Amino acid sequence: MTEEEKGERIAKRLARAGLCSRRDAERWIADGRVSVDGKKLDTPATLVTEASLIMVDGKPLPTADRTRLWRYHKPAGLVTSHKDPQGRTTVFERLPDDMPRVISVGRLDLNSEGLLLLTNDGELARRLELPSTGWLRRYRVRVHGTPDPAQLAALEKGITVDGVTYGSIKAVLDRQQGANAWLTVGLKEGKNREIRKVMDHLGWSVSRLIRIAYGPFQLGLLASAEAEEVPTKALKEQLGSKGGDSERKPGDYKKAEQKVEKKGKTQNAPRRRPV
Repeated sequence: MTEEEKGERIAKRLARAGLCSRRDAERWIADGRVSVDGKKLDTPATLVTEASLIMVDGKPLPTADRTRLWRYHKPAGLVTSHKDPQGRTTVFERLPDDMPRVISVGRLDLNSEGLLLLTNDGELARRLELPSTGWLRRYRVRVHGTPDPAQLAALEKGITVDGVTYGSIKAVLDRQQGANAWLTVGLKEGKNREIRKVMDHLGWSVSRLIRIAYGPFQLGLLASAEAEEVPTKALKEQLGSKGGDSERKPGDYKKAEQKVEKKGKTQNAPRRRPV
């Protein structure tokens, strides 16, 4: 029997259809919102095939669209969530009207800005979030204080802060401007508020954090709050790669990434055309 005949887990199918993440799908099943062939499910381990009639909230599962990916320039002040218990404005409330339902690849916290990848495929989002993908996430970080290059270099060996162990962080001092400094920081995992916590631990509070790249995908000259779809050909090429330029050191981009302008303006990107 082929893998296709055996089927796939229902949570994975829902994620592939772009309705939600696999974790959300498991919650939907636990809440009794999903049925297969007329039977309400109580476990995400259920296998389904192309012949299965899948219903969510009483409606048939939509036909899966082709896998699509967008680059989005997240402004500061938006929550990376579909719903916020505190009533704050979310990224998804500010997306262009012509975009389909999408989910984010990872998150940027409320006060962070820059590149956020969005996709209609929950499985792709999950894959790109895994550290095993090997893709470096790069940031421009403004801190208050005078960073010590030796301390920055030591971060490549990892660091433990308040009992949480963080992996290798590549951090380079770009320039000191009075009481503030700009850094280029690269990491492959990105735990919750990792850069802010690590820098604060070292005595340098973060006043601005901008993600400029996620693996081979660049923020480029994308304007704040603007979304642009990655061409299908480019997406296939990058997903078939092993991280593209992810192994380049943050310092390699020092000349290519020009001054970050005053707040509200887009920073210049690496000179090469973004994917």
